This record gives sequence, C-alpha cells and structure tokens, in this order.
Amino acid sequence: MPVYSISKDDLELASTNGGEPIRNWCAALEAGQVVYFPQTPVAIPEGDLKTLLTGEQTDSRLHKNIAYKPNRDELTGVDEKTSPPEAVRELHAIMRRYSASVEEFLMRFLAPYQRRWTLDYASYRPIEEQGRDLSVRKRNDLLHTDAFPTRPTKGWRILRFFHNIHPTRTRDWVTGEPFAKIVGQFAPAKIAVPQPDSGLARAGKQIAQAVGLDKAVPQWKRTPYDEFMMQLHNTMKEDAAFQAGCVREEVRFAPGSSWMVYTETVPHAVLAGQYALEQTFLVDPAAMVTPESAPVAVLEKMAGARLV
Repeated sequence: MPVYSISKDDLELASTNGGEPIRNWCAALEAGQVVYFPQTPVAIPEGDLKTLLTGEQTDSRLHKNIAYKPNRDELTGVDEKTSPPEAVRELHAIMRRYSASVEEFLMRFLAPYQRRWTLDYASYRPIEEQGRDLSVRKRNDLLHTDAFPTRPTKGWRILRFFHNIHPTRTRDWVTGEPFAKIVGQFAPAKIAVPQPDSGLARAGKQIAQAVGLDKAVPQWKRTPYDEFMMQLHNTMKEDAAFQAGCVREEVRFAPGSSWMVYTETVPHAVLAGQYALEQTFLVDPAAMVTPESAPVAVLEKMAGARLV
C-alpha cells in the first residue's frame, strides 16, 4: 500500500495555489493510500508533550488507551482512584486541545468535504505495542480493517489521524493489499457477500432499537454493511494462513510525524511503538472526491443492492 508523503512546504504551497492539490490528496487518501506528514502539521505544546511522556496515566491491565469523547467532553481510561484530580484535569485539557487542533487542521486539509463528518473519539496510546498479551480479535499486530463492534458506522468511513509523539522511536506498521482485492479473498469463499435485510429483519431491528435491546445485542444495531465489515475484521485476524502468507508492506513513522488513513479500507497492523495520539472521524461517503472508492460502494456493487 503506497505512502503519500506531504511536506510542510507542500502544505504551504497548496494553501496559496488553490484547491487542486488538496483534491488530489483527498483522492489518494480515499483510494487507500496512507497520507504521511514527516513533520506533523498539528503542533503540540511542549508542556503537553512533557505531561504525556512522563505521566503514569493508565492501568494497562484494564485499558489499552485513554479515550476522549468530544461530543460529551468526557475522558475515559484513567485510573482515577490512584491519579491526583489535578493530573486528571490536566490530561483532560490536553486531550481536548489535541482533538480540537486536529479538526482545525483537517477543516483546511479536507476542505472538499465541507466538514461533512462526525468527530469521534480521540485517544492516547501510552503502552508499548510490541509483545502485548491480547486475545486474537483485540490484537493490533494482526493485519485487519477496522469496524466498531458496538458503534456501527452505517457506511460512513473511518478516518484516523495519528501522531507519533515518542521522542526517539518509530511507530512500526504493516499495510496490506487494496480493499477490493482483500474482499475478494474472503467473500464469498469465507464470508457471505452481504445482502439487504429482509422486511422482517428490518422490523425486528427497529423494534429492538426502540426498546433498547440493541444495547445487549450489538448485531441488532448493524446494517448488512456493518455486519459484513465486522465479520471481515474478525475473519482476517483469525485466519492464520492469511496472516502468514498475505502481501504486506512495512511502514515506519518517524518521531514527531503524523499520518492519516481510512482504516476501514486499508488493511493494517501495528507491530511496535509507544506514545501515540490519534483522532477518529466518521466521514460521509457522499462527501468524497471519489465516492465510488468507499467500501460501502464496493460492497453494494458486489451485492447489487443497497446495504445501509
């Protein structure tokens, strides 16, 4: 999977030369390229970096990261029983600032989208990725595409902006083949091609959501698209033969760099690294420069019907 590198000079030139470079960057991102900024365009205050790199903010037995939920201005993943209240407040403020600064940058960089997105969770990932003891479906070091078990996207794309804040170490990824090719390896041989819900299934889901039963059974929240994407995520991770033999490309993100990628599209895995920030957006596929590249469009073409 190619990496599309954009320098600080490229960004400055695009800001003065109109929108064509930005549309090209959007198209590359939508097609499945990793857009890489060797020097991050989102500056973090030195005081914030110092706090993030020196604090003991999480109990790794319980949490893999610290999450900030902008829509509720809520911080989770912090051990509040052992963390001083002032430290929790400071971390909350840092994550609030980071989330806002990433969105401010993307309002310019992704100008063609006209902000047709939902600001999702931001996270801080202080734990070393290499050698973590996790169940197969939760492992980050196995190649996968993203899907949310309890928060279906209904076809909206999962855009993630990452920032390696480790002062000396790279954050090491591998990426896989294009989405359409990956899907062809799994459907219909290992996963059924998604099909629209029947009238009875739609009615059942509507009733379950109306009375709150979907909270107990996440599948009742999912559209056929979301159900397929969840199955794809799980099957990719659980398929040992695929993991051993799939085409992959190593990518190392330098200290102080940032990158962004549609993670429901690009097969990826995190092999090593510590101290990273991330902000997630759910982007309306209709806002795309190339809407036909969205996974929901690829799957609906396979199914011959709407899936959301």
